[in-house]
Amino acid sequence: MAQQKQEQDLNQLLKVRRDKLADLQANGKDPFQITKFNQTHHSMEVKSLYEAHEAELLKDRAEVDVTGLDEEQAKEAVKKDYEERREIMDASPIHVAIAGRMMFKRVMGKASFCNIQDLQGNIQVYVARDAIGADSYADFKKSDIGDIFGLEGFAFRTRTGEISIHAESMTLLSKSLQILPEKFHGLTDTDMRYRQRYVDLIMNQDSKNVFIKRSQILKEIRNFLADRDFMEVETPMLVANAGGAAARPFETHYNALNEDVKLRISLELYLKRLIVGGLERVYEIGRVFRNEGVDTRHNPEFTLMELYQAYTDYEGMMELTESMFRYLAEKVCGSTKISYNGIEIDLGKPFERLTMNDAIKKYAGIDFDEVADDEAAKKLADEHHIEYEDRHEKGDILNLFFEEYVEEHLIQPTFIMDHPIEISPLTKKKPDNPDYVERFEFFMNGWEMANAYSELNDPIDQRERFEAQEKAFEAGDDEANHTDEDFLNALSIGMPPTGGIGFGIDRMVMMMTNSPAIRDVLLFPTMKSLDSDKKASKSSKTVSAEADKPAEKIDFSNVKIEPLFEEEVDFDTFSKSDFRAVKVKECVAVPKSKKLLQFTLDDGTGTDRTILSGIHAYYEPEELVGKTLIAITNLPPRKMMGIDSCGMLLSAVNNLKDSEEEELNLLMVDNHIPAGAKLY
Repeated sequence: MAQQKQEQDLNQLLKVRRDKLADLQANGKDPFQITKFNQTHHSMEVKSLYEAHEAELLKDRAEVDVTGLDEEQAKEAVKKDYEERREIMDASPIHVAIAGRMMFKRVMGKASFCNIQDLQGNIQVYVARDAIGADSYADFKKSDIGDIFGLEGFAFRTRTGEISIHAESMTLLSKSLQILPEKFHGLTDTDMRYRQRYVDLIMNQDSKNVFIKRSQILKEIRNFLADRDFMEVETPMLVANAGGAAARPFETHYNALNEDVKLRISLELYLKRLIVGGLERVYEIGRVFRNEGVDTRHNPEFTLMELYQAYTDYEGMMELTESMFRYLAEKVCGSTKISYNGIEIDLGKPFERLTMNDAIKKYAGIDFDEVADDEAAKKLADEHHIEYEDRHEKGDILNLFFEEYVEEHLIQPTFIMDHPIEISPLTKKKPDNPDYVERFEFFMNGWEMANAYSELNDPIDQRERFEAQEKAFEAGDDEANHTDEDFLNALSIGMPPTGGIGFGIDRMVMMMTNSPAIRDVLLFPTMKSLDSDKKASKSSKTVSAEADKPAEKIDFSNVKIEPLFEEEVDFDTFSKSDFRAVKVKECVAVPKSKKLLQFTLDDGTGTDRTILSGIHAYYEPEELVGKTLIAITNLPPRKMMGIDSCGMLLSAVNNLKDSEEEELNLLMVDNHIPAGAKLY
């Protein structure tokens, strides 16, 4: 009932705004017909100009002295001083024209105050009937919060010391027909902030500042690279072969050519073609697209910068990276020391350099130089409960150990160098140890911030690497690269020794703006559509209708069930397992894992629970969001791919007769069962 009343009140308020617009239009004052306003200043510029002007005009004037005066005398002295100062300033006024959104209004008879917000911030405006005219003042009094005004006037300082504008004319430039969130609390709903970024930018100055700083970062990157004679270029987004990274591409169909194409996952292969063509220093800042999960550090479309420099190697890329990050911190943040999540990160000191193997020795106490072969590496992984796939070789498992034991410790700027060849198909081998390549990843805050190579320029070696990638794809690695014959042809023409690097711009912005999630630095992050629930509701109605039909007869004759467990378990032991209903809030694929899905679950405690499950072969993450599952919740945490898995989801597993093929179904229960309900 209360909600219905609230909706009625809101509808009435919206109707009032539309009625006001109709009145304006009827009186020939339609704000939507105005096309231009000569904006001369922004709010912060007005304040800065006035302060400088004031300092110059009043430089010889001493502050009022109220020593020895009683309260009334002191008030009178301060008042007189203000009036004299005001007289001096008004004699040579600063005339301005600003435009922005009205965020506050206080009407007081023949004079009013309002607050105008623009790109730079906000400023108070004094609106008097005698100054702007009776008709304009009457229209102003009828205006609403959210309306957009242009105004002309002069700057002054109020008795309370606030720099304001004395309006001499007010022009309604656009009428707001929707109601903004309540001004004291802003827009606090995170989901709504991402979906309606335009409202977020109006209500949250911090959010606006993030995106202003993002623009500054991109500008300074371009300035830095221009000083080093790099050329900015653009390469195709729709490609036949999405190579250059280990990721699943988005696929689409090009109707005009009747060809299937992919959205690029990397910028690499086309930029290296330009190096072959003689453009010795090139870079691109552009969107790339990876058909993967969404979490605090990943979005399916994101901004990547890749650059390539002829006649250098990965050592040259280290120098460039260290210099650029230090330059950006100074230019954008004002200091080489930045703070992220309460931790100070020092970009002024020389960045630490470790080989990947030395890093594992440092943090896990394991020397992979002592591991003889693939089988020994797999045995070591088994001993440390690290998941791997049958196709994995020693180098792959070394990398899994790195992810498990090392990444979380790399808080201060660190270069991790010399990766195993198995995970680096486009990189030059180290001359003194061909099992490793000249590659580094740059880490801060436990995150990979950049990835760089001494680029492979041997077309014969490159073909062999592509062939190995094709075999990996056939073995089940759907993120493996495919052979790019045109790229091989380019290498055959000849590519000079080249250093290359890729930077994740979004993570860089997160670090330099102290933003906790990637969605906070993307103007319009990828979101699940709001009507998905309606679609689900429609689907559930269909299911309900189906339920009224006679029960479907399912043929299980070809199903092979595992024999029952014959050993008895005493009741007390069984009772120690805590079975709970859990609701899936979020589900994403675990990066660099083909099997694992990461679930964020509501278990009824009010604290999210994370469980990893190796069921990606049977389910896509998005189809599980909103489902109610069954989990054992009192198992000790188990690290999987560097993530603590706190519990186990229950599944039903069987094989088909005369087949090794396994079927798996998650145990799903009625959504009417609340999160945290215990199973007995």
